[in-house]
Amino acid sequence: MTVFDRERLLFTPATADNNAIPLIFGFPNEYTIGITSLGYQIVWATFAMRSDVQVSRLFTDIQEPLPKNPELLGFSVSWELDYINIFNLLESLNIPLHSKERDDNHPLVFGGGPVLTANPEPFADFFDVILLGDGENLLDSFIDAYQEVRHSNRTTKLRRLAQVPGIYIPSLYQVTYHSRDGEIAAITPIDAEIPPTVQKQTYRGNTLSASTVVTEKAAWENIFMVEVVRSCPEMCRFCLASYLTLPFRTASITDSLIPAIEKGLQVTNRLGLLGASVTQHPEFNTLLDYICQPKYDDVRLSIASVRTNTVTEKLATTLAQRDTRSLTIAVESGSSKVRQIVNKKLTNEEIVQAAINAKAGGLKALKFYGMVGIPGEEIEDIEETVTMMEAVKKAAPGLRLTLGCSTFVPKSHTPFQWFGVNKDAKKRLKNLEKQLRKRGIDFRPESYNWSVIQALISRGDRRLSNLLLLTREYGDSVGSYKRAFKQLKGDIPTLDYYVHDTWNNEQVLPWQHLHGALPEKTLVKHLEEAKGYF
Repeated sequence: MTVFDRERLLFTPATADNNAIPLIFGFPNEYTIGITSLGYQIVWATFAMRSDVQVSRLFTDIQEPLPKNPELLGFSVSWELDYINIFNLLESLNIPLHSKERDDNHPLVFGGGPVLTANPEPFADFFDVILLGDGENLLDSFIDAYQEVRHSNRTTKLRRLAQVPGIYIPSLYQVTYHSRDGEIAAITPIDAEIPPTVQKQTYRGNTLSASTVVTEKAAWENIFMVEVVRSCPEMCRFCLASYLTLPFRTASITDSLIPAIEKGLQVTNRLGLLGASVTQHPEFNTLLDYICQPKYDDVRLSIASVRTNTVTEKLATTLAQRDTRSLTIAVESGSSKVRQIVNKKLTNEEIVQAAINAKAGGLKALKFYGMVGIPGEEIEDIEETVTMMEAVKKAAPGLRLTLGCSTFVPKSHTPFQWFGVNKDAKKRLKNLEKQLRKRGIDFRPESYNWSVIQALISRGDRRLSNLLLLTREYGDSVGSYKRAFKQLKGDIPTLDYYVHDTWNNEQVLPWQHLHGALPEKTLVKHLEEAKGYF
């Protein structure tokens, strides 16, 4: 029995027509990781429910039987470093890595997902088509438009797809630079028939996503996931999950959430509530009451990160009764000044109260998410984080506390996209680790080096394509990136330019032609508000 035979589908695939489009839909990682991605599940099911598409799945370790001559090959990209796996998969299918080297005998290579929607430019040379934004309407528009030009040549196909809102064809845009290793001068379409900008697509309905498959082979074994909210109303100024996906949308309790949960819990007893700020759903308590019914006593409940001041004793009790031992909350910093800089509307008193409520409700552990290197942060702010963690430990003795901590990374389409990574962040992580270890608090820092690579890809432009190919040869370590920069010196800007430099908010950004939820002038306004607290 294969892993595909073990899947329990929650949708009915269509029977493919005789002339259905042969499409391969890949996830550039192992099956157990890919099948746990709700986004991947939804896109695959959308294709599988169309009779005019014959979809086969591809992962790095296993695959379904693949068509000999696929017309479309797609990737859902959730992690920056998975680009290496995309290169490997393209080579395994004998498809040239660069889009300019493909001809009418090759499939159109398309991609979507959070990494490509945020900033596709470092990968622009490798994709023929990039889908920007929510798939609910975009996927059907993509296939419908492709059907119109299916039997045309490659150029005709790409030019037609470029007219679909949310579809970006990188090869139809020209980037010029002030110098080979200087700033971008302009990004323009190659002719007047190509739209000068592409707008990310936003689905505005109140029926959000839910798992289309449940399997014991998923990284979260047998979990049924349901999306409770999309985006986040808090708008922390560094946060891609909020700014890029605005506006904040909530799933209807009666039309979306309860029917989905009832369907999912017929095949499993593990339920995951997803969203950047699940507990801010206006009817969250109603949803909690529904899950608390005796008929669901054996259900194991998991909730994604929740807003700190919504951690009530009732929530903690419900989670404890549903086999959850810990809860995760994002606090960013113990410094009220830093929280004001990032627009985190939260007090230390609320953080301490969340811990008290978590313990009173029967939870055993509380995990905090923090960050160092936030613009405007001083060493005193790090000390305040230590003081805050001490206060939490004193207020809720016996509760196991963990502080997971990352380095600030600038993200496109956010007010902090112009800032660079603070070179002192590595020292600050070490300082926090030393201070908290003394006090018996578990500290789990994210790799500073990984943050550097993340920032490089987050703020990169098309000139990085050669660098990405080189680093693949050298191995994906920070040393490999530095070695590749050395080799390409004079042809691309420096590592410091992409990662550490603070950019002028007048300069042309790599994603200037790709429009997110808010206009740039609004982001600049939010940036200036943040600077007022420095």
